[in-house]
Amino acid sequence: MIYTADYPSPLGRIQIVSSPVEILSVQFVLTDHPIVAPPTSLLQNAVNQLDNYFKGKLKRFNLPLNFEGTQFQNKVWQALQTIPYGETYSYRQIAGLIQSPQASRAVGGACNKNRYIILLPCHRVIGQKGKLVGYAGGLKIKEALLLHEKEVKDSLNRFKMQGSVSHEGAKGTKVLNPQLQNR
Repeated sequence: MIYTADYPSPLGRIQIVSSPVEILSVQFVLTDHPIVAPPTSLLQNAVNQLDNYFKGKLKRFNLPLNFEGTQFQNKVWQALQTIPYGETYSYRQIAGLIQSPQASRAVGGACNKNRYIILLPCHRVIGQKGKLVGYAGGLKIKEALLLHEKEVKDSLNRFKMQGSVSHEGAKGTKVLNPQLQNR
């Protein structure tokens, strides 16, 4: 059985497709049908993780994915998961990571076959000279995703640089970091 759920992201509607046990694809879609509650807990979890990503609360997804591709594509998709949040790697760097330094174009081809936008962050892969090239959701969305991650990362770095400041917590107790109090 195949299930679907839509997530109204700030950059457009994202459709998540799953089997009962794993996510099959996550893609931007153009549709105007009404959004309904996800029919399974797996899809609800995917929607929640996407929502937390866009709120700047999640930097790495933890969902069961169905990697169906060639051995080379699977190596590329695994390498995509190593790109740190808020950073970019070139196609050449990814080719080097998978021990295929001459395969920059093939890395681009594997990124093009990525069925898991945002979850497998091919939006973090750029051209050799820093140019934004190729993205299934379009270059404007790729740029917006990179900007979103940069802003979240910069905000966290500013917070860290300010140091821990003591604030009054509940019932007069001291809390070093009120943002972390509810975790």
